[in-house]
Amino acid sequence: MISHRKATETHQMPVLIRVHLCSSVAKGFLTAIIGLRTPSNHMIQLSEAGKRFGPRILFEDLNWLITSKERVGIVGGNGTGKSTLLKVLAGIEHLDYGSVNSTKGIRAGYLPQDGINLTGRSVFNECMSVFDSLRALEQEQKDLAHRMAELDHESYEYRQIAERYHQAQDEFTSRDGYNIESRVGSVLTGLGFARTDWERRVEEFSGGWQMRIALAKLLLEEPNLLLLDEPTNHLDIEARDWLEHYLANYPNAFVLISHDRYFLDVTVSKIAEIWNKRVYFYTGGYSKFETQKAERRLQLEAAYKNQRERIDALEAFINRFRAQATKAKQVQSRIKELEKIERIEVPPDEKTIHFRFPQPKPSGRIVAEFRNVSKSYGEKHVFSNATFNIERGDRIALVGVNGAGKSTLIKLLSGEEPLTSGDYVLGHNVEPDYFAQDQYKALNPESSIFDDLGSVAPRASNTELRTILGSFLFSEDDVFKRIGVLSGGERNRYALARMLMMPGNFLLLDEPTNHLDMRAKDVLLTALREFTGTVVFVSHDRYFLDQLATRVIEVGDGIVTPYPDNYEDYLWRKSGGGTVAVAAPTPAKQQPKQHQEHQPKPQQPQKAAAAPTGRLNPIKLRQMKERQRSIEDEVTRLEVEIADFEQALSHFQSADQSIEIASLLESRRTDMTQLLTEWEEVSAAIDANR
Repeated sequence: MISHRKATETHQMPVLIRVHLCSSVAKGFLTAIIGLRTPSNHMIQLSEAGKRFGPRILFEDLNWLITSKERVGIVGGNGTGKSTLLKVLAGIEHLDYGSVNSTKGIRAGYLPQDGINLTGRSVFNECMSVFDSLRALEQEQKDLAHRMAELDHESYEYRQIAERYHQAQDEFTSRDGYNIESRVGSVLTGLGFARTDWERRVEEFSGGWQMRIALAKLLLEEPNLLLLDEPTNHLDIEARDWLEHYLANYPNAFVLISHDRYFLDVTVSKIAEIWNKRVYFYTGGYSKFETQKAERRLQLEAAYKNQRERIDALEAFINRFRAQATKAKQVQSRIKELEKIERIEVPPDEKTIHFRFPQPKPSGRIVAEFRNVSKSYGEKHVFSNATFNIERGDRIALVGVNGAGKSTLIKLLSGEEPLTSGDYVLGHNVEPDYFAQDQYKALNPESSIFDDLGSVAPRASNTELRTILGSFLFSEDDVFKRIGVLSGGERNRYALARMLMMPGNFLLLDEPTNHLDMRAKDVLLTALREFTGTVVFVSHDRYFLDQLATRVIEVGDGIVTPYPDNYEDYLWRKSGGGTVAVAAPTPAKQQPKQHQEHQPKPQQPQKAAAAPTGRLNPIKLRQMKERQRSIEDEVTRLEVEIADFEQALSHFQSADQSIEIASLLESRRTDMTQLLTEWEEVSAAIDANR
């Protein structure tokens, strides 16, 4: 139960707004000075904290001590209060119950999901404004030096000014004042701004790029506590990788919200999950959180079962002997024990949503073919001489730096854009279906979500419609909202759900994971894996790329380059791994009938797994462990086959048959050698990452 007392706010937070703000949400972009007395390595402490949203409780009884080196990722379902909790830490929202205490002098920098509107300066000068106090200190040194040049060196005034000059110089040096321009340039480059962008005015940039500028300013400020609400939403893979490395070396604490599993795995050391009105803490990244959560639930269920058995036994004893005077003492003892038991509660299971989207009619084997395709916009050259095939069942990821031409390529495939030169041929029975980043613009703003989706899938029941809408974060009365009142992200989510209700057999998806939480991404990922058609997609979500892509096409520097295999293999090749050669199996004549009946067709050894130096990401490590187990199974099967062939050779029937069996035996031994070599490489890589 909640203790119904008003929360006590024991810190004062003068807020220094350093940007022009377009909404109340944007007021969260701040650097705040917050203060109270707590131990020096403890920055913020929440005690029995609770927060409501109207009549609904978001979280309660939260006790959390944030230290100076905290690295925390906040996760939870949509609407559970993740952003609200981050705003409480920033001082923008107040608690309804409990208290928040902060160390004196702590600076908390907060980045909201959106709502930033910067105006009036160039990109470079906007970021340099972070160092206004340092630049003022630099100007003060110049002024003091000028005054000293005009004074008598033996005068009292000169000594006073000289003393202040040296103080200002020492402070300027200690705060790394001589490198502020290079620091700004480094951060802007890391976040994807070309050198030519630095002098452009900030109002010329889209909302997503303005969020990058706001992020750059916060990173340059280096507040004691960095609070980031989905910072990767507007970043491409290259900028995301840079941010991962930046946060790994960040000198202070940070708390962030993200729906990117991989990003959480490599940036945070603790997960705070908001679930069932409580906040639960787990050590490690997101992958460890999933494992620990499952283990914790099993332990909780076992403890609940044991407690129920004890309670049932106590109640049975009490009920049986309550009326017997000779057992009164034992009954009273058990009643007291029963009263002291703190009842264990098992939270309800999270609902697992699975929705199988309608499967399209099959296309021909060749779905699409590019022959020497070039694309230009006037004098702007995007790429030339692109030649590749797309086959039925492919899951192709388009990758490349921001602005390289990924969206252009997918528009060419959809027919939205004309070719400049070359040929584009669609295969037999191919029906392209294109999902653009601004797909919502094609929707009828007057229709309700529920009615519009029902018109697309007239055979779906109301339950099915609500299930699919729920998986894309529309629940309860939200399903009856008019499309016109939805935010841009909500409309894009709905447009994706709508398209997948009646998909073509050639899906072209430009950033389908934007604005989706992890549950919605899982639903989409499962649906696309089960999809019997062909998919070409652009995504900046590493986990989504790793799990879905079977091929990769890179766009960059005016060239379109196809790569075989999945995204991990692409990264390995790009890092210099090259192609692993696999020896072709020894050709053999047809196996004798008596062996053909009993022996399965041999599986060809797979490409040897790369054993790169350094730490592997958790997804690659898991894939390697799965491959290790697969190799062990294949080795066991080959051992049986080799033994059978050796046994068959010991019983001579004819020279021709012996030659055939010997050839097959040699082939199996070659396969065995290759598998054992691969097993050693994979095992070495796994051992290096333990």
